[in-house]
Amino acid sequence: MSIDFYWRLPTHGCHNSIQTSGYERGDWSPLRPGNIAPGRDRDGEVDGFTYIDHLAAIAQAAEAVGFQGGLIPSFPNTDDPWVISSLLARETKSFRFMIAFQPGFGNPVHTARMAASLQRATGGRLLFNIITGGGGPAQLWWGDSFAHDDRYGRTSEFLDIFKGVWNASDFSYDGAFYQLRSGGLAPALRGEEFPEIWFSGSSDAALQTAARHADYYLSWLEPFDQLGEKFARVKERTAALGGEQKCAVRVDLVARATEEEAWADIEKGFSNVSEEARQRWGGQGSDSVGAARQAALRPADARRYDDLIVAPNLWGGFSLLRGGPALGIVGSYEQCAARLDDLIARGTDAFILAGTPHLEEAYRVGEEVLPLLGRQASALPVAAE
Repeated sequence: MSIDFYWRLPTHGCHNSIQTSGYERGDWSPLRPGNIAPGRDRDGEVDGFTYIDHLAAIAQAAEAVGFQGGLIPSFPNTDDPWVISSLLARETKSFRFMIAFQPGFGNPVHTARMAASLQRATGGRLLFNIITGGGGPAQLWWGDSFAHDDRYGRTSEFLDIFKGVWNASDFSYDGAFYQLRSGGLAPALRGEEFPEIWFSGSSDAALQTAARHADYYLSWLEPFDQLGEKFARVKERTAALGGEQKCAVRVDLVARATEEEAWADIEKGFSNVSEEARQRWGGQGSDSVGAARQAALRPADARRYDDLIVAPNLWGGFSLLRGGPALGIVGSYEQCAARLDDLIARGTDAFILAGTPHLEEAYRVGEEVLPLLGRQASALPVAAE
C-alpha cells in the first residue's frame, strides 16, 4: 500500500528552534536581531529575503526529500493560502498545494472557478483541507455566527454545488443554504482534474459530512487506539453510502538521532514557556469536538515536561511550544518511524507531518525518518495506551 506524505508550511511564521517561543522566521512578528525572512544585512537594512522566499525554501526542501506536497494553513494571522499557492507553484515542479479552506466564507461556484483555474495553471497540483468546526471568537472573526451542526450542513451543500458545476454548463441546486440556477464552468476550465478533498472534524456531524464528500478523513493525532476507533467509525459510515474512505493524520515530530536528544529539546522548550503562556493554555472558547478531545489529553496542573507524556513517544504539550494540536511524536529516528508504522497499522493512509523549524526539519524527517518506515516496527514495542 502506498502512503502519501505531506509537509506543513508555516504561513504564520516559524521559530528558529522548538526550544524557543519567539517567531524569528516570517514577517508576522516584529523585525529584530536574529530574524530571517526578512532579516537585516550588515548595514542594518532589511535584506530583501521575503517571507514568501522562506516559504518557497521550505516547499523546495520538502519536495526534494520526497513529500508529495504541503498543507497551507488559513487563520486570521496568515496570508491567504490561495495567493501563497499561486506564488509557490512557480518555485516548485511537482509539489502539491493543500489549501486549508472554510466553505462558509466563499461562493461555491466562484471557488470552483478559482480551483479549476489553479489546476489548469499548475497541471493539477491543488487539493483541499476542508475546515468547518471551530466556533467561538475565531469563527466570529470571519463574520460567521452559524451554529456548529449548521456549519456542517452548509459545508455539505457547498461541496454538492462545487462538485456539480465542475464539469457542467447547466447545473441547478435548491438547498437550505444555497440556491443555484444554470451554474457551471467555462469550457476551457471543464475537465480539469477534480481536487482531492481532505476533511477535518471529530463530531458526529463532521463524520457524516466526511462520509459523503471526503477522499481523505483527516484527524489530529490522538492516542492510537482512540484514533483507530474514530477511523473505523468514518469508514463504516462511508461504506454504508457505498463509498470507500481513506484516513490521514496531522502530527508534529521531534525526531533526533537518540531518544535522549529528542526529550532534551522538549524539556528545554517546556522550561522556556512563560507562566503567562501556561495560564493561557486553555485557549479561546470553541465548540470544536477535536479541540476538546485534544484538551482532554493533558493535565491542567502539569509542572514538568514529563507530566505530559501520554504514551511511549507521545507528548501532549506541543500546543504550549507552538500553535496547533497538543499531541505529537518524540523520539529517535527509529522510534518515530515505528510510531508512524503503528498508525499505518491502525488504518492511516496518509500523513501531514511538521517539525520546528519547518525548513531544517523537512530535510531531517524526509532523510532520516521516512526511509525507516516498514523496517523498525517489528523491532520496537508498539505504543501502549
